[in-house]
Amino acid sequence: MPEEQAPQIKVGLVDVREAHRFDEAALNAYLKANLEGHASITSVKQFEGGQSNPTYMLDCDGRRLVLRKKPPGKLLKSAHAIEREYRIYRALEDTDVPVPKAHLLCEDDSIIGTPFFVMDYIEGRIVRDSGLKSFDEGDRHQAYEDMCRVMAALHSVDYKARGLEDYGKPGNYFSRQVHRWTKQYLDSKTHDIAPMDKLLEWLPANIPDDDTTTIVHGDYQLYNLLFHPTEPRVVALLDWELSTLGHPMADLAYNCMKYHTMEAMALGPEIPKEDEYIQMYCQLTGRDRIPKWNFYLAFGFFRLAAIIQGVYKRGLDGNASSSAALGMKAVVDQTAETGWKVAQGG
Repeated sequence: MPEEQAPQIKVGLVDVREAHRFDEAALNAYLKANLEGHASITSVKQFEGGQSNPTYMLDCDGRRLVLRKKPPGKLLKSAHAIEREYRIYRALEDTDVPVPKAHLLCEDDSIIGTPFFVMDYIEGRIVRDSGLKSFDEGDRHQAYEDMCRVMAALHSVDYKARGLEDYGKPGNYFSRQVHRWTKQYLDSKTHDIAPMDKLLEWLPANIPDDDTTTIVHGDYQLYNLLFHPTEPRVVALLDWELSTLGHPMADLAYNCMKYHTMEAMALGPEIPKEDEYIQMYCQLTGRDRIPKWNFYLAFGFFRLAAIIQGVYKRGLDGNASSSAALGMKAVVDQTAETGWKVAQGG
């Protein structure tokens, strides 16, 4: 039996937050006109969490759908790109990358106030505990293997064959990403963070000479994987807002950051060590090794700090998707500090 601690996150549903309410009658009318087989919306609940784009469960006479929309208020340029999420879901249908079936995209603000898309609901469990304490002990290593398999499958997709040749700019990925997240961070900056300032100088001076290009998820972490209700198998990869064409090491490093935080202390012997996990990925993708691993890790922490800073700023502005946003200041500071330590080889 699973250990009775650190349970998986139930896909938590709450009443729709006041700031994220919309005209349910207008949505129902739109779906009746545009979604084949739609009957009527009988209830709407909001998923708790998902700091970026508000996400809702629509119960439609027993048929469950998920609606994802942009948040209200003034948004940073290029942020909350649900249109890109919808496009990647459609492009990855019938590949080895498990994704929900996306049904429609509405870019008309007049329906519910912001653009949105609708996709199937998939039953599963979302896990935030990297030690997988809620899994049977014998399933934990296999769950990590499947997490790695899905990531390797994504990086192996022929993006041109899937019509995604314009989904990003091939080449110079890290140069462009450092520039982008520097700007995003500075646009949402609320206080001085010395390690972040050091990373702003170190990263552009240490970019590896490697222009490998694949589809990258952009937030490849455990919490964006939906596992089968009882098996150590990924049934859906979610939350593609940050996806683009880029360097696969960005995903791998982001996925491995847990090994360099306090979270590493909670990883039991059933969880593969970082070296083993990297070797697993290399075998799946035909790589021999990964030079300059510290750069990729440092960039991951830098970008995460910039993302969390944006969440914190939206919390101060009163339009974040979760009430937890206002508690993110210390998390930004710690993430930047860890990033600088990793950059120095620590």
